[in-house]
Amino acid sequence: MRQAILVAPKHIEFKEVAAPKAEDLKEHQILVNIKRIGICGSEIHSYHGLHPATFYPVVQGHEYSAVVVACGSKVTVCKPDDNITARPQLVCGECNPCKRGQYNVCEHLRVQAFQADGCAQDYFVIDDDRVVKLPEGMSLDYGAMVEPAAVGAHASNRTDVKGKNVVVSGAGTIGNLVAQFCKARGAKRVLITDVSDLRLAKARECGIADTLNIIKRPLKEAAKELFGDEGYQVGFEVAGVESSIRSLMETIEKGSDIVVVAVFAKDPALSMFHLGEHELRLIGSMMYRHEDYQTAIDYVSRGIVNLEPLVSNRFAFEEYDDAYKYIDTHRETSMKVIIDLEKKPEANKE
Repeated sequence: MRQAILVAPKHIEFKEVAAPKAEDLKEHQILVNIKRIGICGSEIHSYHGLHPATFYPVVQGHEYSAVVVACGSKVTVCKPDDNITARPQLVCGECNPCKRGQYNVCEHLRVQAFQADGCAQDYFVIDDDRVVKLPEGMSLDYGAMVEPAAVGAHASNRTDVKGKNVVVSGAGTIGNLVAQFCKARGAKRVLITDVSDLRLAKARECGIADTLNIIKRPLKEAAKELFGDEGYQVGFEVAGVESSIRSLMETIEKGSDIVVVAVFAKDPALSMFHLGEHELRLIGSMMYRHEDYQTAIDYVSRGIVNLEPLVSNRFAFEEYDDAYKYIDTHRETSMKVIIDLEKKPEANKE
């Protein structure tokens, strides 16, 4: 079977390796045929050697959908021919965070495609406790996007947004999904910001009416006009740049919460004055838990969260490297790029 390995920054190698066999499955394991893989922002950092916790070489892929081929003897969550997705977190189950249910911050956490091999191959074996069955009729593209949707579900639940004004800084795929989940969770008004008019237009397509290009207008001025004397009480940092989080800290209402979702390639210099004197709370958000996957699937299947405008392009498996290059040359226009394992390579790809 085919396998795509990131052996070093900007260097993907393809190998032919033996496929796992159904007869070798343990009782709680599932053999799947991978169909779609999404490329996420963290993997872009890994591709460029900028992710602080990527171990090379590593098999690519952690956002995926697949068809079940075979199940171990004690698997009950799915059956052969079901469409599924699964969490890429490998946890110990024994550390204190795991014992209190916060396995997403397991002391020994390994994430597939970063510290453990991912799913970028034709067949893959998964433990059943990480698997979620996709509803009948949900596309395989959407199935591969449940993972980033779950990031939005988890981040938007790290603080109470109900009835509050919210600013989401960064309108890429994750920022867009965070904003959509904030709306779904009852936020009073949501403003999303970015430097790309196309990303902001995508946000509006997804139902986020209030958008701001911060190159054209500063956040302080726009927030004052939009929220008036109410101000805003929750900020989400999803851009991963210093100016973004500093702007949120400077403009948010005193005593409020800022949830940090993005991976920063370089640690930002923060204003300790605003943090301390304004009694702000900086809250981390790490991936998701199983219930976030279930929430994401529920909201997507019911049309509460809209994924359709977010798919930018699809590439064949053999075009994995081309997909990264496409993202590099279309930074402001690409959203979610998908590797389609059923697609044939094209002779010429933009």
